[in-house]
Amino acid sequence: MIDRRVFLNGLASSLLLTPTTAGAQPASKTPRIGFLGLASAVSHAPRTEAFRAGLRDLGYIEGRNILIEFRWADGHYDRLPELATELVRLNVNVIVTHGAAGAVAAKQATTTIPIVIAATGDILALGLVQSLAQPGGNITGSTFFNPELAAKRLELLKEAIPPLSRAGLVSNPNNPINGSIVQAMEETARSLKVELRQFETRGPSQLESTFSAMVRARVGGIVIHEDTILLANAKPIADLAARHRLPGSGFPEFARAGGLMGYGISFTDMDRRAATFVDKILKGANPARLPVERATTFKLILNFKTVKALGLTMPPSLLQRADEAIQ
Repeated sequence: MIDRRVFLNGLASSLLLTPTTAGAQPASKTPRIGFLGLASAVSHAPRTEAFRAGLRDLGYIEGRNILIEFRWADGHYDRLPELATELVRLNVNVIVTHGAAGAVAAKQATTTIPIVIAATGDILALGLVQSLAQPGGNITGSTFFNPELAAKRLELLKEAIPPLSRAGLVSNPNNPINGSIVQAMEETARSLKVELRQFETRGPSQLESTFSAMVRARVGGIVIHEDTILLANAKPIADLAARHRLPGSGFPEFARAGGLMGYGISFTDMDRRAATFVDKILKGANPARLPVERATTFKLILNFKTVKALGLTMPPSLLQRADEAIQ
């Protein structure tokens, strides 16, 4: 039998040797999500709330049984690698991000921490996964075909304005998927006999000069694609388009902000869905075997206030296909 005093002394010694001193902290059992945001907390708020709502649907209450570490680039894409590395150092359980730039930065920062992409254009073209069915690494999430969407918007703009002969593409040169978008749009532009001009803007401070350049180039309409900075500035872009009387075709938020038309997906739906991927990973699922989901629902939105302001008449073919009409 073991002497009682020897046992107690040994127990006390083992407790003294437990590494809770020298600055070490007891490990928290509450899972932590690292959120890598491309824009600002304010501009991304509706999408962040959609993600939080998705977590609540699954029983996660922020601050109670889950924690979220937010890091925002505020539109400065060059800060993303540093912010992603910071989240890795925090040893979060999973990183959630969005957009091509966020996805690339997260992948470069870690090959072990699971990454959930709430939404990005053409995840395969970016080389982030091996396939949609079997991602094969530490990345999964949702994707949409941004190049095809941008090309479709040019088709819709031409359908709305048959005499259109020159169009401007508003793009952010810091977006890694720009090359694919331009290629898809140039092919469509040739088939439509429309000259396509590309106009770059890296943030809201450059929007005025971008639109002035398009006016000087005498474009007859503009196309806008799903870059995070452009999404965050849908209202200023729509206001500038109205001021310069430039009909535009962009994402749904652009039309709701005052642009002529919008065609695309619901980002808030995709952000809410990201919570499901997080839940599965926290419960032990391997992201390498969690299939990437592809957006399948698209909406066409027409803003009839803008139609009237521009003195346009929408063809019946577009009117019949519209899912939403803003009066």
